[in-house]
Amino acid sequence: MKNEIRIDKELNIKGEVCPYTFVKTKLALETMKPGQVLRVIVDHLPATESVPKSLKGEGNEVLEVSRINETDWQVIARKGGSPG
Repeated sequence: MKNEIRIDKELNIKGEVCPYTFVKTKLALETMKPGQVLRVIVDHLPATESVPKSLKGEGNEVLEVSRINETDWQVIARKGGSPG
């Protein structure tokens, strides 16, 4: 059993396509503090590559990208920056 990641906020953007998937993810992260964890749920396969790539480019840490079920994936990321 792997360690549980504490999720601070969840964003369900199923039905959205790139680039809106990252835009909405970025907007959600802007409301969070550095070090907090965001779980993003997508059903657009290209988003499973573009969202993590963009998150890393913005200085965030991607903790996990995994399939939830037949149609959905999750991207779990920790907001970058200095806490406080």
